[in-house]
Amino acid sequence: MSVHSRPFAVVSWRDQILSEFTPQVARLTLVADPDGLLLEEGVLEAIRERGFELIPFEDHVAFRYAYESKFRSRWDRGEETGLPAAQGTAQAGLVVVLRSPSSDLDALPYDLLQAGRKLSFNLGDLFPNLSYPVIAALGRAHLDALFDAQSKYAPKRLGDNATKDFVLRHVFEIVPEIIKEPQDLLRVLLRRHYRGLTIPASLDERFIQVLRRSGRFEDWPLEAIIPDAQAFFAFLQERWPVFLDSLAKPKDDAVHEDAADYGFEFPGPVLLPFGHDDVRVYVDNLFLEGLLQPVPHEQSQALAKTWVAWGIRVSPEENRHRRMEGLLDSVEKTIPTVEARHGEWLHFAYRWAELVALELEPDLSACDAQAGTTLPEEYRERLEALRSRLDAALTGWVLKRYASLINLPPAPPVMPHHIPRSLARNLADDPRAKIAFLLVDGLALDQWVALREVLKELDSKLRFREAAVFAWIPTITSVSRQAAFAGKPPIYFPASIHTTDKEPGLWMQFWVDQGLNAHEVTYAKGLGDGNLEEIAELLSRPRLRVVGLVIDKVDRIMHGMELGAAGMHNQVRQWARQGFMRDLLGLLHDRGFRVYLASDHGNIEARGVGRPAEGAVADLRGERVRVYSDSRLRAQVGERFPGSLEWPPVGLPEDYLALIAPPRTAFVKEGETTVAHGGISVEELLVPLVQIERRDR
Repeated sequence: MSVHSRPFAVVSWRDQILSEFTPQVARLTLVADPDGLLLEEGVLEAIRERGFELIPFEDHVAFRYAYESKFRSRWDRGEETGLPAAQGTAQAGLVVVLRSPSSDLDALPYDLLQAGRKLSFNLGDLFPNLSYPVIAALGRAHLDALFDAQSKYAPKRLGDNATKDFVLRHVFEIVPEIIKEPQDLLRVLLRRHYRGLTIPASLDERFIQVLRRSGRFEDWPLEAIIPDAQAFFAFLQERWPVFLDSLAKPKDDAVHEDAADYGFEFPGPVLLPFGHDDVRVYVDNLFLEGLLQPVPHEQSQALAKTWVAWGIRVSPEENRHRRMEGLLDSVEKTIPTVEARHGEWLHFAYRWAELVALELEPDLSACDAQAGTTLPEEYRERLEALRSRLDAALTGWVLKRYASLINLPPAPPVMPHHIPRSLARNLADDPRAKIAFLLVDGLALDQWVALREVLKELDSKLRFREAAVFAWIPTITSVSRQAAFAGKPPIYFPASIHTTDKEPGLWMQFWVDQGLNAHEVTYAKGLGDGNLEEIAELLSRPRLRVVGLVIDKVDRIMHGMELGAAGMHNQVRQWARQGFMRDLLGLLHDRGFRVYLASDHGNIEARGVGRPAEGAVADLRGERVRVYSDSRLRAQVGERFPGSLEWPPVGLPEDYLALIAPPRTAFVKEGETTVAHGGISVEELLVPLVQIERRDR
């Protein structure tokens, strides 16, 4: 059945899909979905709200395990399964999604075909007059704007270039023909890269083609700065001192405009119009959020009294307080709502991480490196109020939307189990590529910010392409880290969910399933204290293509930490300055590896609310989370800790029942302060995923 089979009033492209999912119509639904439409965030959420559970049919063995254990065995016993449907308490059923054309549905196992109804959805039916290859490359988050534009402008049949122009104009608000001055181009690129918009390569190529044809930007490095945010901000960074010079000089003393004299990495105009209203509106936030770095200037005192103050390095204390004030204002205004898409939280998490890293930055005037930070009481009060708001906002969002993240496509990764699948795509695209996946156990996003700054100091040639992912809940190693190496949700490794002993085998099995052999894959853990000789020997295998490395130094620091969050930051910085990470990155880059760094969970400073007196019946007795196999026992313990959360087994084995401590608290001695993980906070749940490159020059 195609999406056109049932006529009705259409408000959104999702309506044509969701009209087919009515509770109690069928217990099992088989869907051919070659374009991943059912895996879009809003569709996933709406289907779950109607009581359906969804499982992609990707790995036959893994699917069969989930289907038999969670669905068919219960149906055979006359039991219902699934989630409570929105219309009542009836159970809706299971949706099996095949990422293939409808003709492939007949290849599904016979028992599924006998029991299930068939549906089919594709982009060609939704957008019949637009070029399929062009719209297929779009992120599904952009389909709303595209559908609205199609409804409003009703285009006739468009070819590839006309579709690209239509999408650029109506989805991304980019009209190359009206970009005539440098400020026009900078405005478009600032809007795109500051917001982290991902635009398909074919659209970037079309954009560059039209600009080149105009002849207005012949000397600009368009091929670098249009698709690549890191390159764009590096381009701005090296031009910023020149702009400051232009402000400091007398008006009749022109700035010398020969790029060769400045040793720039990027060609193009020397002086950029940072002061133009369309550009200037972004400048404060670029420096506040660490996308650009302030620079020293011989007339810093005078310039610091003007609008460029954010980009001037004065005294460390003054810069810190100014930036703290700006980030507090920015964070207060941008906390995502319960209706936010997941990308808003990922973007916001870096803003919050920059603020926390700034809060915990050691006081340079302190004699003792462990003395911590000194902030005005006003800032401390605002930070505490923000933490309460953040915890409430994130918990509300997670309860409503987190379950939909699990089945999202892995490009870009959104959760740890997506990461290996994303890396596998990179490997498939380049048969000569070698990949190193570094998992820094327990590294919070704010601690990554601190680590990143030290790495920049130690090696100025390093470049970072930063993103973030949602850790698994509960945010503990045996769940989230194991998923990152298994490449699948924890429901598929129930036998090892309380340990990490099976990680090497899961990592190897994933890559063997991708077509590699055992000689091309390796894994090592317990790293972080030197031992580079062992790693170098590991990397010397001639056929090695994929290496997974667990760096557990941060996790070990955390579990021995008695000085709270500030102590954690100090210890992470001190460890980074010892040079292990710099040397490891250098070794990997020298051996030709593409390097990706991630974390499995973060950590927070928490206050003790007492230990549950459940004896030995808890399967896991963590500081921020307890895990039980009996729901009644979990409920009894939860009653004694108001504000605790009984987390449903989302993507977990059904008898893995987590009780999460109340916000910013831990199941330790009452009043005691600890650094712990396992719960739901921005610091624990949103973790770094970074590609680390090294420039040759």
